[in-house]
Amino acid sequence: MSASGIRPGRRGRSVVTGLGVVAPTGIGAARHWESVLSGKSGLGRITRFDPTGYPVRVAGEVPGFRAAEQVPGRLVPQTDRFTHFALAAAEDALADAAADPATLPEYEMAVVTASSSGGTEFGQHEMENLYQKGSSWVGAYQSIAWFYAATTGQVSIRHGMRGPCGVICGEQAGGLDALGQSRRLLDTGSRLVLSGGTDASLCPYGLVAQLSTGRLSTEDDPARAYLPFDAAASGFVPGEGGAILVVESADAAHARGVPSYGELLGYAAGFDPTADGTTRLPVTDDATRPSTADGVTRPPAPDRAAARPPVPSRTTARRSVLVSVIRRALADAGLAPGDVDMVFADASGTPAEDLAEARALTEVFGPGGVPVTAPKTLTGRLYAGGAALDVATALLALSAGVVPHTAGLGRPAPGCEIDLVLDRPRQTDPRTALVLARGHGGFTSALVVGAGDRNALRR
Repeated sequence: MSASGIRPGRRGRSVVTGLGVVAPTGIGAARHWESVLSGKSGLGRITRFDPTGYPVRVAGEVPGFRAAEQVPGRLVPQTDRFTHFALAAAEDALADAAADPATLPEYEMAVVTASSSGGTEFGQHEMENLYQKGSSWVGAYQSIAWFYAATTGQVSIRHGMRGPCGVICGEQAGGLDALGQSRRLLDTGSRLVLSGGTDASLCPYGLVAQLSTGRLSTEDDPARAYLPFDAAASGFVPGEGGAILVVESADAAHARGVPSYGELLGYAAGFDPTADGTTRLPVTDDATRPSTADGVTRPPAPDRAAARPPVPSRTTARRSVLVSVIRRALADAGLAPGDVDMVFADASGTPAEDLAEARALTEVFGPGGVPVTAPKTLTGRLYAGGAALDVATALLALSAGVVPHTAGLGRPAPGCEIDLVLDRPRQTDPRTALVLARGHGGFTSALVVGAGDRNALRR
């Protein structure tokens, strides 16, 4: 048995039997998919608070979500919006999978989710109470509602799932990491896992925290605010929501007599230490020490320069990390680059990040070697919810036999030699998809999914 607890030999097959979506493109997988196919954007001026005094005023908000109608009444004041989203999505996913937790062994059901910011809005309200009214006004639920693992805990309690539970904090990459972990759990005794991610940080406190990255778009026109791989790209739009998926062993799904949207074929993760632009060289012995003792990279003395390899640019470093992660995910799936039928790009929306991703795809697949899409132009980047939503969209695309298009783009950015699907969905009957995600700080993940035997959504 390996250190991860997985027995030697071929790992078991992991399939997705249910989808729950709460996104700016709609509540429910069917409504979301309709928006994707029609290119209907969920971006607009922020309405959850007055954004007039902020440089970022456009976001992807979930329309028409009313917690009191989606979440048990007692939980609404005890939990944050990101947990409300997950509770609603988990309920939908279980219904979509025709899975009744009450009929399954409680210790064989697991929950693993991703979170980027935790209960930001809940925390803001409690801090307002603290500073404006005093400590006695801070509610007891502040101690748990803000926590990254609050969603996992509430979902597991709600559905009596007492198997392994956890949370992944990898920002945008976290959704893929959670699904990767779900495969491990299925290989170590679980039979059903609720997995995915949601985030909800569209409040003044949350937005200010995001501004520190310097990567958010300040464009006021929703149609021009988020344009990945475009010559006019100027950053990304923040969003809220995400997706929760029911992941089961293929044997368990077969025993229940339910079809699957697809299979989790391969997964890999890596880390790019240059992502935040503050990487320092370690101070070691005199022969390899930078020219000052504070550890900050500076030009070496002339007599040492010849022996030191050139430092790669940040774009090159990001590309090489992503290339490695893609290749390892393909190897884990037992596939060659030519076996991949479409790629769901991370699509940062910042020119340097987009160029690094495009060059990584070109290195692995060749120039224009695989159709590439980024439906997240309709939602904005949902942080921990974004990659999980991309996986749900990829599985719906495989079920429908189409490659969804990237809506709203105009002129491709120079140097991006990729086959970006524009204007309308492409009917190619894809059977495999690669989903990419890069999180703030360097988290980098890839997930390969294959088509299943289900081609319709339960309504």
